[in-house]
Amino acid sequence: MNDAQFKRRVAWLIAIVLAPLLYLLFLHAPIPQDKGYHFFADVRTCLGIQNFGNVASNLAFLLVGVIGAWWCYRNLKTGARLSWFIFFTGVALVFAGSGYYHATPNDDTLLWDRLPMTIAFMGLFAALVGEHLGAQFEKPVLILGLVIGIASVFWWRHTDDLRIYVWVQGAPLLAIPFIIGMFPARYTHRLYLLYGLLFYALAKVAEYYDPETYALTSQLISGHSVKHLLAAMAPLCLVLMLWRRQATPASNT
Repeated sequence: MNDAQFKRRVAWLIAIVLAPLLYLLFLHAPIPQDKGYHFFADVRTCLGIQNFGNVASNLAFLLVGVIGAWWCYRNLKTGARLSWFIFFTGVALVFAGSGYYHATPNDDTLLWDRLPMTIAFMGLFAALVGEHLGAQFEKPVLILGLVIGIASVFWWRHTDDLRIYVWVQGAPLLAIPFIIGMFPARYTHRLYLLYGLLFYALAKVAEYYDPETYALTSQLISGHSVKHLLAAMAPLCLVLMLWRRQATPASNT
């Protein structure tokens, strides 16, 4: 890829990331928090913990996040190491934030559920940028992304407007296919990024069918608990990618 092609693709990436934000801010009405969001199918109490299924299923995030963060800590030479470490730290913190929220679901506790997710999403985005556009972009994108991501949660809580938070969740997911298709690979096994994207999409489907899944499984597990397990598979795919990947010949030239 020559310099002109690189700059053109970077411009397209910026457009893909920023266009949805501009649309949401200037052409879309504010998105209030759905008050029905806090009502879940499985409200059983076990071991003294209310909504046990939705609380306990967050253990998957803790396990995957700790494994990923530990791998980054031990492998000093991996690309975008700081951003990957932040990503997996955010995943691990989802266990605490989401567990706290599901124990007593309301807007106040939901804030602590969403904060670690924004950390994870922005860490992922910065890692992708650093590994595909250049290491010099990693830290600025990471810092700016974390500031915007965290601010989006407090902005929602202050204004009851989810538009910026929706963008924070969606922008990295929109970027993944474009980056894979348009920028040369510096490491092998990038398909694991798409596997992770697929698991996240399946998690959103499971979330939507929360009561139906609960009824279909004879009240064994709810769709929201399944969502947590499927969503944890997404960062697990990225752990496997980091474990297995190697630098491509082009990255060494």
